[in-house]
Amino acid sequence: MKQHPEAHFENQRLSKAERRKQRRATPKYRNLHASRERIRVESFNNAFAELRSLLPTLPTDKKLSKIEILRTSIAYISFLDELLTM
Repeated sequence: MKQHPEAHFENQRLSKAERRKQRRATPKYRNLHASRERIRVESFNNAFAELRSLLPTLPTDKKLSKIEILRTSIAYISFLDELLTM
């Protein structure tokens, strides 16, 4: 698609922030951003699942929230540290 010559000059008058905002408004940009965000969240969730699998809890299949996983991990690491310093 060829831009009209006046559109080129209009783009030059926009500030950097305005051009960035204009670019972000495109469907292509939104789709790319949503895709990257899905990958980021999936990676984050996989890391939590891996950390959860290393925690000794009873029952082992108990669902833990992310904050519970972090707090349990901190407690477990502290426990292991105490064992090593005995």
